[in-house]
Amino acid sequence: MGSQDLFTRRSLLGGLAAGALAAGGASWLDAVFHYWDSLARPGGWAWPEDPHAFLTVTYAAIASYRAAGREVPRKAEVAEFVRGAYPIPPGRKKDRPLRRFNYEQMQSLAWLGEPLESFRAEVATWERPYDFPKYYEFNGVPVLQQETGAILCRKLLGLPATREWREYILSRRRPNGSFNNTPGNDGSDGHVANTLWALMALQALDVPLDRKQDTIAWLRRCQFPSGGFAYAPRAEIGGNDHIVYTWAALEVLRMLGAEPANPAAARKYLSSLWNADGGFGDRPGRASNPAATREAVEALAALGPLEHAPGTRPRAPRPVAAVPKHLKVFSLEIEAPGSGSPREAVAVARALGIHLWGAKDSAPGWIERAQEIARQERAPVTFFVSNEEYGTYNIIPGIGIYSHLADITAPAGSDFGASMADPKHPHPWETFLRERIGPLKRAGGNNVWQFSDNEELSRMLLDQSVEQATFSSISTFHFGTSYFLFSQPFLNRYRDVMPFIGLQDSHTQTWWWMEYLTAYRTLFLAEEPTWEAWTEALRRRWVLAARHDVQTKYETWLVGASNEVRRHVLDRVDAWRWWGEDPSDMRRPWALLTAVSPADRFDEHRPESGVNLRVRCWMDTQPFGTPKVPVTELVSLEVDGRAVSPEHTVQPRGKGSRGDDYYIWHVPAEQRGHHVAEAAVRMIRTGVVRRVKTEFDVA
Repeated sequence: MGSQDLFTRRSLLGGLAAGALAAGGASWLDAVFHYWDSLARPGGWAWPEDPHAFLTVTYAAIASYRAAGREVPRKAEVAEFVRGAYPIPPGRKKDRPLRRFNYEQMQSLAWLGEPLESFRAEVATWERPYDFPKYYEFNGVPVLQQETGAILCRKLLGLPATREWREYILSRRRPNGSFNNTPGNDGSDGHVANTLWALMALQALDVPLDRKQDTIAWLRRCQFPSGGFAYAPRAEIGGNDHIVYTWAALEVLRMLGAEPANPAAARKYLSSLWNADGGFGDRPGRASNPAATREAVEALAALGPLEHAPGTRPRAPRPVAAVPKHLKVFSLEIEAPGSGSPREAVAVARALGIHLWGAKDSAPGWIERAQEIARQERAPVTFFVSNEEYGTYNIIPGIGIYSHLADITAPAGSDFGASMADPKHPHPWETFLRERIGPLKRAGGNNVWQFSDNEELSRMLLDQSVEQATFSSISTFHFGTSYFLFSQPFLNRYRDVMPFIGLQDSHTQTWWWMEYLTAYRTLFLAEEPTWEAWTEALRRRWVLAARHDVQTKYETWLVGASNEVRRHVLDRVDAWRWWGEDPSDMRRPWALLTAVSPADRFDEHRPESGVNLRVRCWMDTQPFGTPKVPVTELVSLEVDGRAVSPEHTVQPRGKGSRGDDYYIWHVPAEQRGHHVAEAAVRMIRTGVVRRVKTEFDVA
């Protein structure tokens, strides 16, 4: 099968070994580093279900060894990995740069005693904050965590502080001594994590830390009686305790030479996050993850010598409900194409084995027409609404005004409410939940988390979703090279509490989106592939995302779900895989031969009378589905056994169009009756010829 066997077996080995270490008299830190050993991979350390080392996890491992005063193993190997471990495409260094990754890379190398001069030329250009695109944040407010990463990188290289950086950080301070993402004069409160980033930045900028008592008093008000911390006093959106907030608060208090209001309760809270595998979870009862484990070790170190912590036995793992053996594996696409030819969408769904097709932003009647064709042709696919409501901006106090928070799905024909898209007038988050998500949920629909580069925003809204289901699932695989678990690795921390899905986010018609429809999809367990069964699978987290294409080097990547669900899916791989014995042999049509009649009102090639026969051949596409490089070519087209010469049309990409490439032959109305058309199509690379056939009637 490939890599999915590797990481599934590793994660299933599980267990109580670390707990046994602690129970057997070894130090609790031995148990913690036994957990880190379980995450070791060639080069570094990885998320628990991943066979490949990852920069953020490797940084966390090194930080844990450092906090515990232990030697980092495999130093040379780890250093070599870290130098080449930047996890996102180079273009993202200019388009919404994620400089937290740069900091993790450079700080890891510095801790390993490695030189940093190779980074100087790039980092020296970071003299001021990055202007965040207003398409994503209404006012172009930079992400404080990412900007702090840039400042810390400059400090590591000894580059001088600039006025722009000082002014930016100081402008984020609140009257109560806290900091947040937006300017401090907007009347909003601070955020404990952003307070940590800002104070770290000020230290790196050699700005004296003043107003310490105000900040200390504010931080102490963030602590719950349980000992954990929220991101702010009386926090409302996702205002729960969390290891990130507890870690950030304790680090700032240590930085300011102070203690929390209740140190004993803080220690007890951190102890409640310790699990039998030796790692720590984000909240009590949550599964271990490497980021939380690093934060817990550093937080405990902030409270005193690590030898005295955590002081309790680790938490036993939660029992996981067995997966009913009779459940089948079905396939779903979210935000698949919802424009162009419904007939082609039905044909592709049948060919690729897609059982539920979420049509993105389709015109009124498109879904109904596609479902009508599916019934006529007995194609086993159900179409549903899956829209991205562009231009919807939501106000999150202290964080910013963000778009890309409205990706709704709903059963076809349901009254799921109206879009609140208005690019000039943002909505308070609570208004959006009441007026948009409320009607959507009452109709049986749900909202999908697409992405955000702002970790603090993401955590607030996703933590709220865990309790209130304001988002049903988290997107992972995306079109192009995007993989949100790489660019936003903190999303990995939600694997045990929210479903992970693949998000097509289509930007063109079906045939030219085939590169992605044959790259990744969402799998779910059910008795039958209905909308109701899908929503039940979401509720039970019987859902995972699968990718297998050139981007994964034809390995199969599975993300999300419990190990029991993964095992169930892997045992039934022949029911859902879309490649052959050769992993690079993608099972997809070589061409589509479509008979377009006057009844096909959504098809751009609908004739006034008769039938238009259209042939689209397989072409590799540019990003967003623009035809680019031919893979197959039309050899011949026959109608009722007679060769015809269709017209070849190439439509370049232009305003309102991603481009097109097709052959058309018109069968006039005078030729009434039943007809058979057949196209011969050749694979250019091999010369192999296949035939594509369709039958149609001219009324």
